Parts: sequence; C-alpha cells; structure tokens
Amino acid sequence: MAWVALFFAGLFEIGWAVGLKHTEGFSKFWPSLWTGAAMLVSVLLLGYALKSLPLGTAYAVWTGIGTVGTAALGMILFGEPAGAARLLCIAAIAGGIVGLKLLPG
Repeated sequence: MAWVALFFAGLFEIGWAVGLKHTEGFSKFWPSLWTGAAMLVSVLLLGYALKSLPLGTAYAVWTGIGTVGTAALGMILFGEPAGAARLLCIAAIAGGIVGLKLLPG
C-alpha cells in the first residue's frame, strides 16, 4: 500500500508543479487554492509512504515521478522543448525510478 500512496503522492506533485504555472505567482485565487491543496495531499501521501519505505528511496521516487511527469506535461501543455537529449535524460530519470522500486534494499 505504501508504494501506491507514493505513486499518488508523485501524481499530486505533478499537479502542484503544473498548478504553479497557472497561479501566476499565487496571484490567481482558484489556481492557487488547487495548487496548495495538491501540495498538501502530495506531502501527506509521502508521509504515509514513509511509514514503511526507506526515506532515500521514497523521496527519490516521489521527486522522480514529479520530475518526469512535470517535464512531460511542460512539453505537452506549454510547448517546452522535446529534443532527443532532453527525452533521453527524462528516460534516465524514469529508469532510475524503476530501478529503485525493483532493486532490493
């Protein structure tokens, strides 16, 4: 169950990272409210996952999911560059996340 919570914590991290773009420096009320709520849910789920997962692994996976998802949505939603080198780096991060989940330790 901790891995499921961690996965959703990562998804909410993506949500608040993308939400930050829409808050325009927290000057827009509704985007700011939803971004703050996503931040809270993300951290609460991470805290739950940390009850049974190692800190370093959980934090790396959480930020990795957020990084990969946010980078992908930046390309899709905001037209950010999607060159081969950038995609390769994102794939390396994703590979690291999978490795942390699969390797013993």
